[in-house]
Amino acid sequence: MADLKRNFRSIIRIPERYLREIDVPLFVAVLSIVLFGIFNIAGIAGPNSDIVQKQIILIAIGIALMVLLSVFNYRYLRDYSFFVMLFYLLALGLLTMTFFSHTVRGIKAWIFVGDYAFEPSELAKLALIIVLAKYFSQRHIYIRQMTHIISSGFYFILPTILILLQPDLGSALILSIIWFGILVISGINKKQILLLLLLGASISGAAWVYALQPYQKARVISFINPLQDPKGTGYNLIQSKIAIGSGHIWGNGWGRGSQARIGFLPESYNDFVFAATVEQFGFAGALGVLSAMLYILYRILKIGLEATTNFGKLFSVGMIIFIFSHIFINMAANVGLLPITGLPLPFLSYGGSNLVSIMMGVGITQSIKKFG
Repeated sequence: MADLKRNFRSIIRIPERYLREIDVPLFVAVLSIVLFGIFNIAGIAGPNSDIVQKQIILIAIGIALMVLLSVFNYRYLRDYSFFVMLFYLLALGLLTMTFFSHTVRGIKAWIFVGDYAFEPSELAKLALIIVLAKYFSQRHIYIRQMTHIISSGFYFILPTILILLQPDLGSALILSIIWFGILVISGINKKQILLLLLLGASISGAAWVYALQPYQKARVISFINPLQDPKGTGYNLIQSKIAIGSGHIWGNGWGRGSQARIGFLPESYNDFVFAATVEQFGFAGALGVLSAMLYILYRILKIGLEATTNFGKLFSVGMIIFIFSHIFINMAANVGLLPITGLPLPFLSYGGSNLVSIMMGVGITQSIKKFG
């Protein structure tokens, strides 16, 4: 009987020890916003919708991976190339598999497993952060040598080419921002930053002239004047603005967003989930969601600043860039400040690819907190 009590107490102490070793505010913030995400989607699609049930399963998977990776010593990623390259090659392999999958809205970006669709580009973003954090943590003294900038570009360009061939311009843009952001934080000089910006502008210009299809160009410029084609390329943005405007300060209430529930607002639980959220909960709800997301970024930054290894610092910066770029581009596109790219809003958009990848990254961040 005494042994049984001791075993029971040991089991009870496991969660206590775990919470003492991780960043509890970050854990609570992530858990709170994903639970709000379920509540929000239930208001958009209906509480008994299959979408809600699938999202609950995807969130459970994300939480499990986050906890699992938080107890995994991240120093294995820093010290052993095998684990890093295996993960990177897995991401490339999955990206290649998309070309043999179904086409959705003219894009081959998903791998379908039963009723679920997985988007490997989201995993590629996390893989690139890990690869670059490892690469520059070992070469930070020589970062200003062009050979290292070019070598790191090799890791960036391979997944980017595969993603552009899908074609998924939004995810390719995120990879570019991650690579450039980590380069800047790693310590490249002003001349190198200017050179990379000029190179990026030249490639973008060439892609606009020679690579993009007419429908892609129309989609990019439609945000400037959506009323020019209100039933075509400008339709989504017009409906998004209507949904946001109807929310006012406090919103129409949970489940009462007419634009989303009736179906006027397309992709209301995915690409335009921010507009649907504002429609339900108003400016106050949008401010609360944004505050929660910024708080998550603050906790990740705090862990990065306190990390004792260059890998830990660079990985934390990479995660901040990953999450923030998605938040900024998605919200800006929803209100018409940027072209619509189809990027999900972290923690709130329906689907597990972006959610699980980010929660895996948060798990590694927690490991950095735990192991220093």
